Amino acid sequence: MFSTHGPSVRELAVQALSSVERGYDLLAPKFDHTPFRTPDRMLDAVGEALALHEGPFGAGLDVCCGTGAAIPLLRRLCRDRVTGVDLSAGMLDQARRAHGPAAAPEAGPRPEVDFVRADARALPAGLAGAYDLAVSFGAFGHFLPAERPALFAGVRSALRPGGVFAFPIGAPMAPGSPPWWAVTGFDAAMRVRNALWRPPFVMYYRTFPLSGVREDLAAAGLSVSTVPLEQFGRLPSGAPRWRLVLARRPGPEE
Repeated sequence: MFSTHGPSVRELAVQALSSVERGYDLLAPKFDHTPFRTPDRMLDAVGEALALHEGPFGAGLDVCCGTGAAIPLLRRLCRDRVTGVDLSAGMLDQARRAHGPAAAPEAGPRPEVDFVRADARALPAGLAGAYDLAVSFGAFGHFLPAERPALFAGVRSALRPGGVFAFPIGAPMAPGSPPWWAVTGFDAAMRVRNALWRPPFVMYYRTFPLSGVREDLAAAGLSVSTVPLEQFGRLPSGAPRWRLVLARRPGPEE
């Protein structure tokens, strides 16, 4: 799962005993060599779905951007400004190196990229009403269910009327299956760790179900629809394995 350039077991242990912010600062230089980085296959699938069902977009926002894996996606989809927001200064440093002004230019015209250090639960006022598209990948396990209203309200405030917040979400795992036992065991271990050790490291896999997320998005004033990501196939029941959630801020006429 980890390349030879990835973190050692000791480095992962130190991260796990740190806060979320400090842990990612430590992991940042090797993060892209871990399985925690969003796979290109997922980024490509989301990009295809957004190009087909949405857009065109002016400005784009990557919420919890990490090392910037989704920045090229936004630069392809958006004409104007692209902004990455993250709490970890270390992760933002890596994102700037890879995608900032000093990085190697991509072929063809692309929007400028800027990065902002901020807590996604309290986005800066300067971002309000500035974006047509917001995306987020692989970060929602860091937010407890009680924190989702603040997170979604902040993203809504960053969107222009008619703007959309898009993110992938997987189908529930079959109870008793090997993946279900793996994530259930991980979440249980994290709850024990956080009960015994400070500062907490919030990361859970089973706290972001579509039903509860849909309710919280609606409560934040966003209309919700989903699009199947057919690249990942379907379950025996016929349900898609992955969906793209599209949460739209109503336009002035709505």
